Amino acid sequence: MRKNSFIDGAIISTLCLVLCKILGLIYVIPFYKIIGSQGGALYSYAYSIYAVFLNLSTVGIPSAIAKIISEYDTLHYYESKEKAFKIASKLLNYIGIISFLIMFAFANTIAEHIIGGVEGGNSVSDVATAIRVVSTALLVVPRLSILKGYFQGNKYITQPSISTIIEQLVRVSIIIFGSFITVKVFHLPVEYAVFIATFGATIGALSAFIYLKAKHKKVFDIDKNNKEEVTGVINQSISSDEAHISTKALIKKIIVYAIPFVIISILQSAYNVIDTFTVVKTLSSIGYTTSVAETTIGVMSTWASKLNMIVVSMAIGLTASLIPSVVSSYTKGDFKDINKTLNLSFKMLIFIMTPMALGMSFLAEPIWHVFYGVDNLSSSIFRFYILQVIAYGLFSTSITITQSMNQTKITVGALITSFLLKFILNVPMMHFVKMIGIESYYAPTIVDAISQILALTGVLIALKKKYKFSYRELIPFVLKVLLGVSSMLIILFLLKYIYFSNVTTLSALITIIVYTIVGAIIYFVVINSFGLLNEIFGDDYKDKLLRKLKIRKE
Repeated sequence: MRKNSFIDGAIISTLCLVLCKILGLIYVIPFYKIIGSQGGALYSYAYSIYAVFLNLSTVGIPSAIAKIISEYDTLHYYESKEKAFKIASKLLNYIGIISFLIMFAFANTIAEHIIGGVEGGNSVSDVATAIRVVSTALLVVPRLSILKGYFQGNKYITQPSISTIIEQLVRVSIIIFGSFITVKVFHLPVEYAVFIATFGATIGALSAFIYLKAKHKKVFDIDKNNKEEVTGVINQSISSDEAHISTKALIKKIIVYAIPFVIISILQSAYNVIDTFTVVKTLSSIGYTTSVAETTIGVMSTWASKLNMIVVSMAIGLTASLIPSVVSSYTKGDFKDINKTLNLSFKMLIFIMTPMALGMSFLAEPIWHVFYGVDNLSSSIFRFYILQVIAYGLFSTSITITQSMNQTKITVGALITSFLLKFILNVPMMHFVKMIGIESYYAPTIVDAISQILALTGVLIALKKKYKFSYRELIPFVLKVLLGVSSMLIILFLLKYIYFSNVTTLSALITIIVYTIVGAIIYFVVINSFGLLNEIFGDDYKDKLLRKLKIRKE
């Protein structure tokens, strides 16, 4: 086992997350065909509520632990790291049990608030049952999260990334085989397949937890050896400082560090739940059928979101490497390095997410056809919905950086701004766009983009004023990326006159493959001529990758 650098960690975690998302997409194809749109809506209802309770049950402690461990690792406080981890584990164990009991007991009340009064779709009873089944994951996931935070804080990114793959593999297996056997073999109603699918979250988390628990002892042994080496060099100064860190002080530190993450988690979850509570009822009230309304929320909450996550995984992967890197620099007071990390993170996101998002939007119909079948309504929503991931990726990354710097006011202020804009504009925007001739089911995506871009702008301005952060190098970089993407889209548009087929699933798949290869070649040729690859990774890191691939000799 070895610690990962920022670039190494970002690449490893991103690759593992992309693999997980691919697994998620693979299972979605048969799962969607088995349970259909109504089943998808039921699945999304349960998971959106589960996300809220999961954030409440972890109460920001995993992220707080990642910060504390990174901070203490920088200061060589090895015993305090382990002590903080044990305290946090006990806290989350109790909180997870309490959260499970609350979610299980009040499932029916929650279901009433989601679809009460809406007829022709899922029943309140089915929604309540799905919520109760997925609530069992709260007994495991919080403890898994704290273990991941422990490894990430120590800059061991590989192990939690592998655990994520294990969790996804097990969950996907249960979803596919469980739903298939339920509906196709035992001929039970679709809702039973959804119940089994939601239970996959519990079994998957348990499998990942067992794996990480086995790896934890190795990290403890490494820290023990490091402590002996450090104390031999710095005498007893570190031990003396660390001796003043009492159990009470650690608990206080965990709580103080966790509170901002609690606020962040609640605001992020509440933001996502706004669609759950407003889309179906609003669309139904302004003339859309229940089928269209439930298809819209199903696409945004479940089906399109799974496709979006292929792009978003880049931002999520960065987070695992960002927290320990930024916390370490902040502990040493190296704000210049933090500014450099922020710019590098944005470059990586813009470099990858922009062509992926625009390319997937261009290929929305064949992509939807391959994964879910021909559905003009769903593919049209997805074509627009995929574009907002660029703003989301940049915004979420900026939030991670500010919170890692203990800039809670900036972080919470940005999230509150984003939440209030979503809360205030979501319903009015659905009415407004219909008045000007645009379909109302595009409105939530428009609001997402507006709220995230404005909040991101606020964060960047605040960092510039407080720490003199500079973003000048991003401007020419963005322009070069846009030139590369524009070249790609122009060629793809011209290619449509030669070949573009969406008649059958096979022809749609061929279209995706051909356009992806052509688009990728055009994009990378253009951006490489601008030297963007070297600008992001540097010559040394690129040579290192080539040596690993045995393309270039030592």
